[in-house]
Amino acid sequence: MLLGAHVPATRPLDGARRRRAEVVQVFLSAPRAWRPPKDREDAAQLRASPLPVYVHAPYLVNVVAGDPEVRARSRQSLVATTRAAEAIGAAGVVVHGGHQPLEVPLEAGIEAWRTLLAELGHEVPILIENTAGGRNAMAREPDRFAALWAGLGDLEVPLGVCLDTCHLHAATPEDLVASFDRVVAAVGRIDLLHVNDSRDEPGSGRDRHANLGAGTLDPDALIEVVRRADAPVVVETPGGSAGQAADLDWLRQRLAAADDTRPPAHA
Repeated sequence: MLLGAHVPATRPLDGARRRRAEVVQVFLSAPRAWRPPKDREDAAQLRASPLPVYVHAPYLVNVVAGDPEVRARSRQSLVATTRAAEAIGAAGVVVHGGHQPLEVPLEAGIEAWRTLLAELGHEVPILIENTAGGRNAMAREPDRFAALWAGLGDLEVPLGVCLDTCHLHAATPEDLVASFDRVVAAVGRIDLLHVNDSRDEPGSGRDRHANLGAGTLDPDALIEVVRRADAPVVVETPGGSAGQAADLDWLRQRLAAADDTRPPAHA
């Protein structure tokens, strides 16, 4: 599996080298603004690089928002982000599942997602990410994520799943591996794994990342989730290049140790 990190949008390949990353994730525009991405001078370089690049859509995007203006801006932002991602040859665009008003049923949110995906006309996969909190979030608890996925599964569009370990930990007090298994049982696979520790207790609803091994997640459970996912890994942890390089080293060492303790396969 490929192990990498979320890096600054400026010179992302240099950011990968500093972190010893095999895959990267970037924002192509300000994460907390509606400004669309600009054309990148390094687009050809990124397209030619063997390093997979994932794009994270701005945090403001909420496809199922109650405010019509927010929904319209979310659609415009996701269209612009997707086109910009295609221009750099991105491997996928990560976008949060979104939050509905409390009185709105899940089915209405599923229909909003179906409408957008059918109209988007995208070639790069859209990877819907689980969220840590929100009383009526589309993709917080495993059962909600399962229902959303079931409602989108018949669409013939490039679509996948991004799972965040901190978010999964925050969403429910359930054991991390058990929650992971429930999501995978519903969606069938994980396309991208965000590996982050958490500063908070299970079920807190808080999205506060910590460096690996320095938070409240059980390290053995975290490594087991990484192994079971068997997907590209992106850390979104604090500490800049040094902190993330240390986290990637932590992952490599723990994965190697786990492999050494596995019983040999029978012929």
